Amino acid sequence: MAENQEIMSPVEMKVARQVEYYFGDHNLPRDKFLKEQLQLDDGWVSLETMLKFNRLKSLTTDSSVIVAALQKSKTGLLEISEDQTKIRRCSNKPLPELNDEYKDALKHKSVYIKGFPLDTTLDEVQEWLNGKGPIDNIQMRRNLQRQFKGSVFICFETEESSKEFLKREDIKSFKDNEMLVLSREDYHTKKAEERKQFKQENKAKARQDKDQKQKQAEEKEMGLLLDERTGCLLKFSGELEDVSREDFHKLFSGHGKIKWVDFTRGAKEGTLLFDGIAKEALDNAKEANGGELKIKDNSVKWELLEGDEEKEVMKKIIEAQQESYSRSRGRGGRGRSGGRGRGRRGRGGRDHGRTHYQGKKMKFDSDDEEEENAPVATKRELKDADGPATKVPKTENGS
Repeated sequence: MAENQEIMSPVEMKVARQVEYYFGDHNLPRDKFLKEQLQLDDGWVSLETMLKFNRLKSLTTDSSVIVAALQKSKTGLLEISEDQTKIRRCSNKPLPELNDEYKDALKHKSVYIKGFPLDTTLDEVQEWLNGKGPIDNIQMRRNLQRQFKGSVFICFETEESSKEFLKREDIKSFKDNEMLVLSREDYHTKKAEERKQFKQENKAKARQDKDQKQKQAEEKEMGLLLDERTGCLLKFSGELEDVSREDFHKLFSGHGKIKWVDFTRGAKEGTLLFDGIAKEALDNAKEANGGELKIKDNSVKWELLEGDEEKEVMKKIIEAQQESYSRSRGRGGRGRSGGRGRGRRGRGGRDHGRTHYQGKKMKFDSDDEEEENAPVATKRELKDADGPATKVPKTENGS
């Protein structure tokens, strides 16, 4: 198409730019409708068909304006038929091959700009870019609802043009808005870092939410256990220097089954957890010993725990059981005799600290239903503690 040296009017400039965009390297490979039209008539497309394109139709409805605009254009991209009713892309301007080399070159020719008001139009962006370098394409970035996101990708004719554009001082603001201007390569690097940080934050939040839910579940479970088990705790105090856990099991043998002894050798007080009502065990033991219950001839003060104090002590016992279970799992499931271990107050070993209960939750033999994840009872737990024994059997936390 021969170049016309006449000056283009503002409308003709917009028309030529829009039509050349339709047939340009960026749009044509993706425009299914236009590619179908090219197959019908050796690459020719009628101006009547072109005037059905919404944006072009908003600029003009007169085919002669399109002809005049293309005749004055200096790009040489399109040619006009002799009867001036059709246009097509010039054969000496073939579409580039969409290979990795082309995509890489495209990336280095492109610039990312952010900061436009959301109501900005393409005409306003084009007007702002006039005189700032030879531009092949402007991509208005939109969300899924087709709303403008306030950012654009601009593809220049050459990589050098894009580099020169990035050096300009007059691209730092648009209508008093501060603009973010990056090469496309820097943009992708920035987005990759943001995505990585976003994933890390989401992962940390998910972990925090999981821990919080687990904590709430444990607190709820703890509350249920505390509500269900009352009247099971018996506190004792006195001179107990030579007393061991076995002595308490022996003292209450036949009167009540002890599930947990919260006591460290040498201490002056402790707590017994019974599988059943502590008062009944205490009354039975007192009756069997003439009304006064001593241990190794030492006077002992016995006190039934109730209310908040009972719940607080029970909570500590349950926590100690759970801690013991976690540590035993960390040792690969070793039993109580498989290592030293450490009690909650003192070092492990015979009578120097509590031996740990092998279970995550407290379980009583008198329960009607079996917990799904309850630990298998040991031989010690299966022994009958209701009859006298020449040798005191060891229980869950007996040394």
